[in-house]
Amino acid sequence: MPEQTSSIISKVWGMCGPLRDDGVSYGDYLEQLTYLIFLKMADEYAKPPYKKKTDIPEGFGWTDMNSLTGAALEEQYKKTLETLGGQGGILSQIFQGAINKVSNAAILYRIVQMIDKEKWVSMSSDVKGVIYEELLQKNAEDVKSGAGQYFTPRPLIRAMVACLRPEPMKTIADPCCGSGGFFLAAQSFIAENWPLDREQKEYLKNETFFGNELVPTTFKLCLMNLYLHNIGDIYGNVPVRRGDSLLTDPGYRVDYVMTNPPFGKKSSLTFTNEEGEQEEEDLVYNRQDFWTTSSNKQLNFVQHINTILKATGKAAVVVPDNVLFEGGAGEIIRKKLLQTTDLHTILRLPTGIFYKPGVKANVIFFDKRPASAETQTKAVWFYDLRTNMHFTLKQHPMTDMDLEDFIACYHPENRYERHETWSEENPDGRWRRYSVEEILERDKTSLDIFWIKDKSLADLDHLPAPDVLADEIIENLQSALDSFSELKAQLKRNAPSAPSCAPGGAIEKQSLN
Repeated sequence: MPEQTSSIISKVWGMCGPLRDDGVSYGDYLEQLTYLIFLKMADEYAKPPYKKKTDIPEGFGWTDMNSLTGAALEEQYKKTLETLGGQGGILSQIFQGAINKVSNAAILYRIVQMIDKEKWVSMSSDVKGVIYEELLQKNAEDVKSGAGQYFTPRPLIRAMVACLRPEPMKTIADPCCGSGGFFLAAQSFIAENWPLDREQKEYLKNETFFGNELVPTTFKLCLMNLYLHNIGDIYGNVPVRRGDSLLTDPGYRVDYVMTNPPFGKKSSLTFTNEEGEQEEEDLVYNRQDFWTTSSNKQLNFVQHINTILKATGKAAVVVPDNVLFEGGAGEIIRKKLLQTTDLHTILRLPTGIFYKPGVKANVIFFDKRPASAETQTKAVWFYDLRTNMHFTLKQHPMTDMDLEDFIACYHPENRYERHETWSEENPDGRWRRYSVEEILERDKTSLDIFWIKDKSLADLDHLPAPDVLADEIIENLQSALDSFSELKAQLKRNAPSAPSCAPGGAIEKQSLN
């Protein structure tokens, strides 16, 4: 790591201890850094050689605050956040609802001075990016914050990008982009694998990426993460929009979609009934471009991704196991994918790699095809990285090396030159091909396929280490609890409500068109 990077990271991390002691979480610290770094960058942009119009009202810029101390600094910072939150445009997107969560004036002063000493605009995006990504990682590890659900393991992201091999002058979307990890990995892959000319660099910065993020705080962190990595411009192109991407067809079509939709099976809408109690209704998106209606978020995201892909577009999508075997809408969507796209690869992911416990997930890779009566999928290749594989977030996290064999089997340069590692002579081979005919004959067209014998069930000598085994038990219990909670919520939603005596008391089930 370059000395400059190490020095700045050391300064940034130096604040974490005192802030944690003062009750400020990693997420709150990250949010405050976002506000302050944005203000400092705006101040730098307003000066030579940039001389950009910043839209920050007079009296609420960086120089109006950076020389203050104590109560005066706290008051000025509070007024600045309130003022910028009501400005409109990019300023309101960053500062909407912003409040000062650093109650210790002395620590706030130290953070301001730390940021003031650096030239953020001219600083290498590698340096800025490492700082911010490190903080995002720490925030994801903070169990209480719940931020882990918006943070996809970086080795998995890099593997997905390596398989799709995005090219310059192509467009990339992530309809639920979290902190922006897929965009950053794609940017890095393109920059490292092609000698980019000026036009290609400009396209990569301002025209390549299209994203959505629903959660306001995560949206802000994503914007800043992208800006610090030289994607978009704080006074020009905004690559990410805030809102529910499932509401409507956005109109654009892209070359690649790489995404990890949010965990949780159902979409729901919370409302207050006539008794003043909170109730939930399943949220169903009635879209003409969808194959079927469902309240299952992941199934809806798969349909949405199919919509926004160009006729020759490619997708890599993280999905939970239920997407591979669920009946009803799930079966309809799997049949449609096999019929209209080339659903060529499924990676069975190991447990213990996500920050949400109990997640059993996969990556599906499919290429969209122009309309045709012929079934577009000829065969599906499966890579089982789950059976007899044991990972934990701290003691044994998944690394890039753990995915090297999958990438080699995937054969990104020409996936038509693949070779199975499974055979009758090698039943533990993790790479196996199934014809589309074999899959269509399976119950509910299930894609939940595995063949390797679980050694821990057959041989006590192959049991994982006790701490790993304990983590797996916790994950399985958490998964079961989540399923029971979901079932309870579903039963509550389906229970007949007491008749209302008030006129007009009927509550209509709501859907989004």
